[in-house]
Amino acid sequence: MGNEVDAVSTGTAAAEGVTDALFAAVADTVREVVAAEVVPRWRRLADADIVQKNGPHDLVTTADRLAEERLTERLTALLPGSVVVGEEAVSADPTLLGRLRGADPVWVIDPIDGTAAFVRGDVGFSTLVTLVRGGQPVACWTYAPQLDLFATARRGQGAHLDGKRLRTATGREPLRVWISNPVFRTDGERAVIGRLTAAGVTTVPCLTSAGLGYVEVARGLADGVAFFWEAPWDHAAGLLLVTEAGGTSLTTAGEPFGVPGGNALPFTVARDEETARRIVGLLAAGGPATPGAPGASAGPGTPGAPGDSGTPGSEAAGR
Repeated sequence: MGNEVDAVSTGTAAAEGVTDALFAAVADTVREVVAAEVVPRWRRLADADIVQKNGPHDLVTTADRLAEERLTERLTALLPGSVVVGEEAVSADPTLLGRLRGADPVWVIDPIDGTAAFVRGDVGFSTLVTLVRGGQPVACWTYAPQLDLFATARRGQGAHLDGKRLRTATGREPLRVWISNPVFRTDGERAVIGRLTAAGVTTVPCLTSAGLGYVEVARGLADGVAFFWEAPWDHAAGLLLVTEAGGTSLTTAGEPFGVPGGNALPFTVARDEETARRIVGLLAAGGPATPGAPGASAGPGTPGAPGDSGTPGSEAAGR
């Protein structure tokens, strides 16, 4: 077990406009949609259910598409006036990313984080939903059905895993940091990761779901993540989860990671500020930070992706 402690009641107080009723309704919705559209297709996909988007490891399945469609319908009904930025919808229309800079509340959806793992029949996939207001995540839900894991957070009210309060680790050495999948790294990214390992950091390649890496940090089983892409659906939920558990984020420009994009890459979300600065010091050493395009997802072939030359940046989570 990690650093889970008994949950404390939040009563009826609402954080950032997220009432207890809405918070619970979203959790129920995520469970129900995943049970209807994702779990029945796990290890039962036909060839026609799997499509390559930008390469053999950048996949989308029937389960991804249907889950995002159902979540979009139900979440916008739960919160009238809200809009959606979903991974699959943005793949079809990248201008939807601009919603993250608008005034409307935004549901950021990754219907299956770790699609490649899902296609392989691996248990390490999850569904990520985050409510963003004014560019800031205010509530998140991370659900891994085959691991029977459900992590949630509300800004100012802490992070929880299956009802137990989460706390990030303190004082452990050497650092244990989740990093991108080695299959997709550029030469520059390999050099950056080499600085981490040369400094004695234990690195854990993210071969399944980036969202689950964030859960490991929030529960105190890892000390941080170090990633090279900024797709909001991959990071928004984990960013809030870790910060509410005691952690912080930092880009190589020395600024907090911004969900709307335009971040200096790579970045870290770590167990505490001191650890974040240590990690960023290693990430930034020997070269300038790479800025992401404002609002860009840093996905496969997306302008603004680190080292972009068709490099599948968002595939680094093992998608």
